Amino acid sequence: MGALFIIILISSILAIAVFIWFRLARSPFTLPWFSAALLAGATSVFPAILLQNILAESGILQFSGQLGLFAEIIIRIALTEELSRFLILLLLFTVIGRVCEKPIGKMANAAGLVAGLGFAILESSVIGASNFDITPLRAFTAAPLHGACGSRVGFSVVLLREHPVQGIFRFLSAVVIHGAYNFMLNIPGRFTPIFAVFIAVFALASAIQIIKSEMKYEHL
Repeated sequence: MGALFIIILISSILAIAVFIWFRLARSPFTLPWFSAALLAGATSVFPAILLQNILAESGILQFSGQLGLFAEIIIRIALTEELSRFLILLLLFTVIGRVCEKPIGKMANAAGLVAGLGFAILESSVIGASNFDITPLRAFTAAPLHGACGSRVGFSVVLLREHPVQGIFRFLSAVVIHGAYNFMLNIPGRFTPIFAVFIAVFALASAIQIIKSEMKYEHL
C-alpha cells in the first residue's frame, strides 16, 4: 500500500501543479471544468483497457519481429488510449456545450491536458495495484506524456468538425508522440530512456506554451 500511495502521489504532482498554475493565472478554466476534465480522463482508462483486451484476444495484431512490436506499441497501446481519450472528451465537450450553452473553444487544449493527467493517475494506480510493474522512469514521465498527448487530442476534437484534416493530423500527432515514447522505453540501449524523457518533456512544454498563449488571448 505504501508503494502504491507513492506511485499515485508521483502521478498526481503534475495535476496539482497545473491546477495551481490555472488559479494563479486566473484562467477561465475553473474548478468545475478542471474536475470534469480530470474525471473524464480517468474514465477513459476503462474503454482503453477494453479495446486493448479485445485486440489481444482477437489475435489480429500477432506479427513476428519488429512488425509485432510496432503493432503492439502503436496500435494496441498508443492508438487505443488516444482514441478512448478522444471519445470521452467528445462526450464531455458535447455535454458542456448543451448544459452550459457555451462552446469549449480555446479551452480544449487545457481540458485535454487535464484529461491526460487524470488518465495517468488512474493508469498508474491500476498498474501499481495489479503487479507494481512500473519503473521509476515511467512513474515520473507518464503524467507529462499523457498530459501532452491529451492536450493534442482535446484540440483535435474541436477541430474535427470544421477542419477535419487538421483535426485528424492533430490526433495522429498524439498517437505518434505516445508511440515514440513507448518505443524508447521498450528498445534496449543506454540512451533510449533519455530520448523517452526528452519526448515527454518537450511535448508537454509545447502544449503548455500553446495553453499560455490562449490564456493571454483570453485576457486581452
